[in-house]
Amino acid sequence: MSRVSKPHEIVERALELSTADGCVVIADEESSANLRWAGNALTTNGVTRGRTLTVIATVDGAQGTASGVVSRSAVTADDLEPLVRAAEAAARGAGPAEDAQPLVGKVPSSPDFTDAPAETGSDVFAEFAPALGDAFARARSGGRELYGFAHHQLTSTYLGTSTGLRLRHDQPNGTLELNAKSPDRTRSTWAGRSTRDFKDVDPAELDAELAQRLRWAERRIELPAGRYETLLPPTAVADLLIYQLWSSTARDAAEGRTVFSKPGGGTRIGETLSELPLSLRSDPHAPGLESAPFVIAHASGDGASVFDNGLPLTSTDWIRDGRLEHLTTTRHTAGLTGLPVAPAIDNLVLEGGGEQSLEEMVAATTGRGLLLTCMWYIREVDPATLLLTGLTRDGVYLVEGGEVVGEVNNFRFNESPVDLLSRATEAGRTEKTLPREWGDWFTRAAMPALRIPDFNMSSVSLGV
Repeated sequence: MSRVSKPHEIVERALELSTADGCVVIADEESSANLRWAGNALTTNGVTRGRTLTVIATVDGAQGTASGVVSRSAVTADDLEPLVRAAEAAARGAGPAEDAQPLVGKVPSSPDFTDAPAETGSDVFAEFAPALGDAFARARSGGRELYGFAHHQLTSTYLGTSTGLRLRHDQPNGTLELNAKSPDRTRSTWAGRSTRDFKDVDPAELDAELAQRLRWAERRIELPAGRYETLLPPTAVADLLIYQLWSSTARDAAEGRTVFSKPGGGTRIGETLSELPLSLRSDPHAPGLESAPFVIAHASGDGASVFDNGLPLTSTDWIRDGRLEHLTTTRHTAGLTGLPVAPAIDNLVLEGGGEQSLEEMVAATTGRGLLLTCMWYIREVDPATLLLTGLTRDGVYLVEGGEVVGEVNNFRFNESPVDLLSRATEAGRTEKTLPREWGDWFTRAAMPALRIPDFNMSSVSLGV
């Protein structure tokens, strides 16, 4: 066999080698660059590259179609045939796949399918790194220390199938997390940003935001657990609604296992979830949040099917004007539930018609309330209500009469995002945000701040 190195050639060769009834090959070419810093000084930086190849073989049998999936990294030409044979053996040793469907066909090929993969490198930080250095100098003179990291990844995905699909998608993904601490480490706060190229990230802006929060924390106020009017910033709203999206599979709802199950049978599609005109959607073409416009499924699960690889994706309203419109479905689960095909899409946008910034919402707080920085350690307590628990982190601030008057202790909270949508009284301006808890898995989100009149801080936490 001739030496094969280009990703599109690897896909073609793997398909040629396949003797299965159907075959899907996904080649992911990844490159990444990162910067890390501590105590107002860069500590490490680096660039990495890698390749992962996934082969999905399908075998037709008397009782149905079985599938076998094998993924391996650092694949060379010599590894191809053993990988393809392993996927075929896995398919022949498996029982019929419940989600079996004909492989997707008749989709126009990507014109750049045979082009070299896109790559990132340290030059992605050409403008950002000097600005970060300036932020270090300001922080040093202001008596605070900056810690954090910047990471940029570029993944070129090549998808080929035995039905003739030849699709390619380049996905840039950048994250910035910045933590500021007082020199005695008694005060700490956080800010994060999601970006495609680091050209829209301003370290000076983030440092100024963190400096203000550290000043707020100079006054410490102890508060008991209870229900408080609470302003959830966009990052916290994103963490809650991403979990809600992950929990919105149509099949689980139709089988009575989730918050979206209708008492007596069926789903809650068509029900009003919020009196505010909130719309939650995913759109592969959303400006600044672009994601793959077709299904890329390396494995089957509750919300994805390997048989749907290459299926075109379009903008989907999960909630429109407060009304539940769609739950996630594969072609298989759409057939089971009678609902439209609505695969998951790798971004999430919440819009509520508001124009106020978070700062303006703070100023409009007439009584006493709390302002959060972010959440972490979010876990599910009850799937039937989607009750979640978690902790506040890196700054909870007391607002009185439209002004922040100090920092309070952290709390454990118990809330359902679905219930929060029904109780929210105000939504601010939608803006790109980085989820704090789920930022390792889901980064493309745009959310408004939400005002919740009675957010449940169930107990005091000693966390930071």
